[in-house]
Amino acid sequence: MNEETKRSCVDCGVYNCHTRDKEYPDFCLTTELTDEERAEVWKLYEEPENQKASVVSAQIESDFYLRYTRVQEIVAFAKRMGYHKIGIATCVGLIEESRIFARILRKNGFEVVGAVCKVGSFEKTKVGVPEEDTRITGPIMCNPIMQAKIMNREKTDFNVIVGLCVGHDSLFYKYADALCTTLVTKDRVMGHNPVVALYQAKAYYKRLSNEPIAAYPEDVNPKQPEASAR
Repeated sequence: MNEETKRSCVDCGVYNCHTRDKEYPDFCLTTELTDEERAEVWKLYEEPENQKASVVSAQIESDFYLRYTRVQEIVAFAKRMGYHKIGIATCVGLIEESRIFARILRKNGFEVVGAVCKVGSFEKTKVGVPEEDTRITGPIMCNPIMQAKIMNREKTDFNVIVGLCVGHDSLFYKYADALCTTLVTKDRVMGHNPVVALYQAKAYYKRLSNEPIAAYPEDVNPKQPEASAR
């Protein structure tokens, strides 16, 4: 490891913050916390919404551990939190899945507000996207800020993201007033299950660990990945 690399939790193999039966490493973030930082965070957990969400989340995990899917956990969480109106911020490419999810929510007594990513029909070029970058994916931009504003206008109690693109999901989180969670994380290559690439990081996708990831298409290595012999 480079001497200049600042080590943190991703470099730890002890996890004493979780088990409390070992010694903390020298670079441990837990031991670096000041009394002021701890007090500030505890104070935030004392806020009613934060306190309730923390308790309910832990209870859902405990009550349905290895039993409930993500869909079921979201429904159970929303019920225990006392939510009524649920927002679905969906990618247009996953509208069918969002319709199924909406039916499940309505079956469980929730009011649903859905906003597709293309809502408003804004043109990509007007926000600064070069026209040449619209030829594959089309001229209409994804509009996560408008999706968030619609949820805010409708006063949703809780918002669920279904497959928004990287960055678009970030903007939705930034502008949404209500608490949010993600049901589906966009990954067109992996069938919207991005952790598969990490599972295969020592085999089929070992190039993820061995090669820099290009930010632009002209920098992509044209060589296709080869499957592991194992």
